[in-house]
Amino acid sequence: MSVSEVKKLEDEYLVNTYDRLPLQLVSGEGAYVYSEEGKKYLDFLSGIGVNALGYSHPAITRVIAEQSAKLLHTSNLFFHSYQGELAKKLAQISGLDRVFFSNSGTEAWEGALKFARAYALAHAGSDKPKWRVLAMSNSFHGRTFGSLATTGQRKYRKPFAPLMPGVRFVRFNDLADLEKKFDDSVCAVALEVIQGEGGIQPVSAEFLEAARMLTKKKNALLLLDEIQSGLGKTGRHFAYQHYSAKPDVVAVAKPLAGGLPLGAIITTQSVAAVIKPGMHGTTFGGGPLACAVALEFLRTIESEKLLDRANEVGKYFKERLESIHKQNRHVVAVRGIGLMLALELDSAGVAKNAVEEMLARGVIINRTHDKVLRFLPPYIVTTQQVDEVIEKLTNVLSTPNTRRKAVGN
Repeated sequence: MSVSEVKKLEDEYLVNTYDRLPLQLVSGEGAYVYSEEGKKYLDFLSGIGVNALGYSHPAITRVIAEQSAKLLHTSNLFFHSYQGELAKKLAQISGLDRVFFSNSGTEAWEGALKFARAYALAHAGSDKPKWRVLAMSNSFHGRTFGSLATTGQRKYRKPFAPLMPGVRFVRFNDLADLEKKFDDSVCAVALEVIQGEGGIQPVSAEFLEAARMLTKKKNALLLLDEIQSGLGKTGRHFAYQHYSAKPDVVAVAKPLAGGLPLGAIITTQSVAAVIKPGMHGTTFGGGPLACAVALEFLRTIESEKLLDRANEVGKYFKERLESIHKQNRHVVAVRGIGLMLALELDSAGVAKNAVEEMLARGVIINRTHDKVLRFLPPYIVTTQQVDEVIEKLTNVLSTPNTRRKAVGN
């Protein structure tokens, strides 16, 4: 079917939740995807951080073919060969102890919030309830009620209010505000190491260390959302490994299973000890296909030395973005670590136009927080591909009012 036929069908039968670009993708290889018309696009969004190895990576397609012929799903009432091995690997690379597998990132974050409440209840040492979560302004944690309740952007919360009670927002990276709002009722401080949807905003070392110190002092938990920043995107397995503070709970998802749905909660032994059989669960999380692929994804990161590449190419990419910053009046700031980068522009209109014009030139990026261009290229990206993006972006931003009538013209 053509994109117009697909759109007509979706307009009639789908719930209208996505403002899609007028482009139908049919295949992909490496860092490129191809439209129904055969046009090639360099993907610097990688499925919003999911396709970390690009498209049709031979190691991933091989494991999918092999495992799908054996066993796709078995309930968590039974064992299979991959959950324990994958949990061990995640514990080793994170420095934590225990893992729970989920279907998605938002489900992992929902579970992390439940773990914090359960831990607080199990360690209640006074008559005062310990149940409040300190979340961050400008944050984004997902679409479920608990995730929305801790999301510090009103536009996401407002249509579904009232949400989960007990959440209080702290100004991100504001030490004084954190210390003011932290009291004995707090069971957890919840934050993204790098705010993704919030415009690629890294946490400051001072703020993260203060959050760690306060939670330790009051026997509360430090919950880190690494759904977008984790598993290699910043040049380390986890973005918190660029800092000295170590979390009690970390939530991951996006690239974990090479494009298949899989999330995980990674936590300490002391937190895991309060979760008993029947307290939490999932139907699809941690199935044999997804776990087998996730193991191969982590092996590939190591065998192809992709953490080193994310560091090296990410540093080069950031330097090239800084060169645009120096030359173009529309650029306000460059932010990010590794291959999780952003170019903040001076208006939403310029940013929206830039996304459209880059797509017309065969490059996929997106904008977040209205006026921030977000770059999440796959870990296999090359400096030559970075140069291509920089050349096209420089041209687009030098003529920001140019608009295309149709994608691909």
